[in-house]
Amino acid sequence: MMRIMISLMKSINLTTKEKIDLEALHDTSRDGRVRDRIKAVLLRSEGWSTTIIAQALRLHETTIYKHIDDYVSKNKLAPENGGSQPYFSQAKTDDVVAHILQNIYRYAYEIIEYIWKIHKIRFSISGFNKWTHQHNFSYKYPTGVPHKFDEEKQAVFISIMIN
Repeated sequence: MMRIMISLMKSINLTTKEKIDLEALHDTSRDGRVRDRIKAVLLRSEGWSTTIIAQALRLHETTIYKHIDDYVSKNKLAPENGGSQPYFSQAKTDDVVAHILQNIYRYAYEIIEYIWKIHKIRFSISGFNKWTHQHNFSYKYPTGVPHKFDEEKQAVFISIMIN
């Protein structure tokens, strides 16, 4: 067993740009498993032993060996779980996105009810929140649309309000 561990203890030499890129990826990644892999690679490149990395990250030492080996041999940072099939086809996604852009909803469950009524697909609130994030929606905080100033219309409005 010790012979296997020693062969997996690979040193990692990263350039400054690679370190900066990995740190930026760490900051933007929402998946904790990816962040753990990045931390393991960065710490190993700084000369930390796998035992110390495992203690610092609260992971098993063999997990750290696998993360480092995956990065060195395959440049792998993300787990390959495959995920699940999407609920929507591209046409249904486009339809829902267009509908949300044209109509203002106060609550996520209202959109979920619309999707159920039209497409017969049921989302949980947390699942729909994830879907909105994946499609770059900010459903809780609508942003105002900038308006062009029209001096004549404002003068008419003020004269009506004063009189």
